[in-house]
Amino acid sequence: MRRRALLALVGVVVAIIVTSVTGLVLQGKDEAGAGPQTQLLIDGPTPPAPVPDDGPAEGQVEGTPEETARTYLSDWATGDYESMRELVDEPPADFAAQHRQLDDALSAQVVRLKPGKVTKTGEQTAEMRFTGARKLAGYDGAWDFASTLRLAVRDLSWKVLWTPAVMHPDLAEGGELVRIDEPVPATRFVTKEGRAFPHESYAEPYLAELGTRIPQPPSGTEVGWTIELRNPAQRPRVLLEKKAAASEGTKTTVEAFTQAAAARALDPVQQAAIVAVRASTGEVAAVADRLGGREAFTGKYAPGSTFKTVTAAALLDGGLSADSQVPCPATYTIPNGRTINNYQEKDHGSVTLQQAYALSCNTTFARLAVQLVSADRLMEQAAALGFGTSLATGVGGTCGSLNRPENPDALAEASFGQGTVEASTLCMASVAAAVQSGAWHPPRLLPADVAERIEGHAPPASVPLNDTVVAGLRSLMSAVTTEGTAAGSELPEGVSGKTGTAEDWQGGPDHAWFIGYKGDLAFAVFVKHGGTGRNAAVPIAARFLRAL
Repeated sequence: MRRRALLALVGVVVAIIVTSVTGLVLQGKDEAGAGPQTQLLIDGPTPPAPVPDDGPAEGQVEGTPEETARTYLSDWATGDYESMRELVDEPPADFAAQHRQLDDALSAQVVRLKPGKVTKTGEQTAEMRFTGARKLAGYDGAWDFASTLRLAVRDLSWKVLWTPAVMHPDLAEGGELVRIDEPVPATRFVTKEGRAFPHESYAEPYLAELGTRIPQPPSGTEVGWTIELRNPAQRPRVLLEKKAAASEGTKTTVEAFTQAAAARALDPVQQAAIVAVRASTGEVAAVADRLGGREAFTGKYAPGSTFKTVTAAALLDGGLSADSQVPCPATYTIPNGRTINNYQEKDHGSVTLQQAYALSCNTTFARLAVQLVSADRLMEQAAALGFGTSLATGVGGTCGSLNRPENPDALAEASFGQGTVEASTLCMASVAAAVQSGAWHPPRLLPADVAERIEGHAPPASVPLNDTVVAGLRSLMSAVTTEGTAAGSELPEGVSGKTGTAEDWQGGPDHAWFIGYKGDLAFAVFVKHGGTGRNAAVPIAARFLRAL
């Protein structure tokens, strides 16, 4: 009797309200009563209100299917699952849990319910079509659905014949709706122009390392998801999906065309690397590495005669000029020390400093270093060109290193890039860049602020070079390609550089180097155990530069 009176009262209230509005808006509150969580709309045709009386006659059916259906939807709107359960014939024990689990699984909330017209399907059966909508996390609109409430008389009252299809029309007994969220995407790195890296760029280890160092997108980053229907004995079916917006990617300093040219220049070669740097900024324009790992940035090898660029800078700063006459004998014996040999023990007699550099005279640079350059001065000049510097590239890496020469033998060896001198390919590219631009700029693979955040320290400051030193070095490097060890090669016009052949202190074949610049693009080519710089490194540089 109390249930019948409640149904009658609901009918009266609804009838009164619809005389002035088209529907009823119900608001749910959170557990703390802090305010509405959502607005759920119940509208549609309203049946005539029954007139309350003292109760049904003996054997008379209590209420109407309209009353039961509308009360059921009203309870659903407010999340009153226990009241809904009372209106269901033989409800499952987990009736309320099934509703909660479905919404939790979808990260969803029912936001609209709209009843339709009740149709009698028999003496004691009826059905009501209704529509609804759920709001899903991460979905701009509402996910509409339509289902049917089937009703029947049970124990002289109208009851809902409930199945999971009431919650969603495609849901079967034992089935479930599952939301599959895509994982937060890893940071995608692109070139300076915003393009994908070229195929087989040989920069993959650097991009992988960036991915481990750059924080992943925050938890609020919009991702894709799929709503999947999983019914027993049926194949899973996608009902709704949202594709994650394609990431524009995080830009590096790498230039797409320059990177492609570097990679293709290395295709025929194993155990080699190219690093190209914009001389005016220090931005890494290309890094193609077939040495394994990130050796072009982190691996350090004897730079051989390319280090004569550093020694020449100290000599020029000390008063020599490119035209200064210097001896280039086949051998030079350090007073009370070891004997230094030229390559193939060639004797070039008296030459200019420019010619000695272009011909790569070991004896000249060993003698001048011992006589004119102190150990401290060589260390200072190397530091000005990045040696001993921890670089903030974004993927780690160092420039180069050398121990302070403690005797003339060690100073002579260091003067032409042997002994304790070591450098990375990146380091020597930055040395060439300093000659072109007139200042040493710390090389970097990412925007400066991003690289600093990743490395945990600010990038080293740029170091301007003496104008006289820069002019002299440019003259020396130009002579290498016009009259020196790289002359007559396939290098394009306008390239300045320095070859290098370095002994492997572990006893393997010599390493080959070539550093240089053309316009604002400086570069270093390194071939591990490649032999001479002229034969192994220069052809790679020629392929690279001719492709630009």
